[in-house]
Amino acid sequence: MDRRSVTCCFTGHRPNKLPWGTDESDARCIKLKEELTARLEGIYEAGYRHFLCGMAAGCDLYFAEAVLALRSRLPDVTLEAAVPCDGQANAWTVPLQRRYEHLLAACDTVRFVQHVYTPGCMQRRNRYMVDRSSLLLAVYDGQPGGTMSTLLYARRQGLQTLVIDL
Repeated sequence: MDRRSVTCCFTGHRPNKLPWGTDESDARCIKLKEELTARLEGIYEAGYRHFLCGMAAGCDLYFAEAVLALRSRLPDVTLEAAVPCDGQANAWTVPLQRRYEHLLAACDTVRFVQHVYTPGCMQRRNRYMVDRSSLLLAVYDGQPGGTMSTLLYARRQGLQTLVIDL
């Protein structure tokens, strides 16, 4: 079986672009997490079993947590972390670093796209994910940035895209 046909990758905003920032108790954040869970259920029902996440702060971590919750009920689900470079979380708060490390440890696979940070490593990570998937799930507010670039690249590559509007 072609693994790409059952692989869904994710892109979404970091806390600085989210209306609630880092306040995950905000009703809008709770609603988004519920929407991610519902979308993942539908994606699973459509036959997807492997999920790729870039592990950035914000929506990526919400996605990883939702996939792991799905995997706890459906053991054929796998989660792959596509990490842009070593030290991705070095500048994050200690609690966020712990959350990140916990999620990395729970992934079925961790792939480092490269080991040293360079200005293009985030884009390389995003292309790595798109190039190995047939579906992209995005949390997107319409603004320029990495999420928009990934969404446009996925569409140029012929991926089906599902967008959760912010």
